[in-house]
Amino acid sequence: MSLARICLAVAICALAMFAATRGQAASPLAGEVKRIDGSKADLADYHGKVVLVVNVASRCGYTGQYAGLQSLYEKYKDKGFVILGFPANDFGAQEPGSDADIREFCSTKYGVTFPMFSKITVKGSGKSPLYASLTEAADPKGEVSWNFEKFLIGKDGTIVGRFKSGVAPDDAKLVQAVEAALGK
Repeated sequence: MSLARICLAVAICALAMFAATRGQAASPLAGEVKRIDGSKADLADYHGKVVLVVNVASRCGYTGQYAGLQSLYEKYKDKGFVILGFPANDFGAQEPGSDADIREFCSTKYGVTFPMFSKITVKGSGKSPLYASLTEAADPKGEVSWNFEKFLIGKDGTIVGRFKSGVAPDDAKLVQAVEAALGK
């Protein structure tokens, strides 16, 4: 094959890749975060899975959702689903404890086994890069309004759903969205 044909083939491939990705938002599953045990995690490791990102708090009226989140995780984890819990103290100081306190609370009170991460900020000018990306790319866009708001990310890394705090983990809309994303 001549050099000209090789160059043409490379150019065609590059244009096809550009056309396929043009206009797609970058996945929020990017960057390094700290797990609740202090170890580092790369969010890109979750690409290819259906991911539910939830900002959590131990002293909230919605704290009981931990039980439902754990049930949802257990039901679908072997099908490529994962929940990522991010404690935040942004609403009514409802997550005042240390990472160790939060970890202990979640494991003893609710038996949480889904991945939990170090406490972060989810709103305002100091919000984490993950939440900056989530709140900008989701439909509707905008700040998280309370604890236990949920963002559903599809296998391709794009946000496929946003669910307010009052939407319980066993709510039919959320479960159907999880199942649909797993089916793609």
